[in-house]
Amino acid sequence: MNLGLPEIIVILVIVMLLFGPSQLPKLARGLGEAMREFRKASSEVEREVKEEKPEEGAEKT
Repeated sequence: MNLGLPEIIVILVIVMLLFGPSQLPKLARGLGEAMREFRKASSEVEREVKEEKPEEGAEKT
């Protein structure tokens, strides 16, 4: 799914109509925090998986 500029503009206009311009900074801040937490959690999971792989190989030999 690839969004072009016209689609993004339509989405932004709809969001602005639904929430109003005063709520957009709060929504953007919340979205940014959610993305930050998701990246943090995914990197932690990735790190744990990488740490588990050598241990599994050591147990089998």
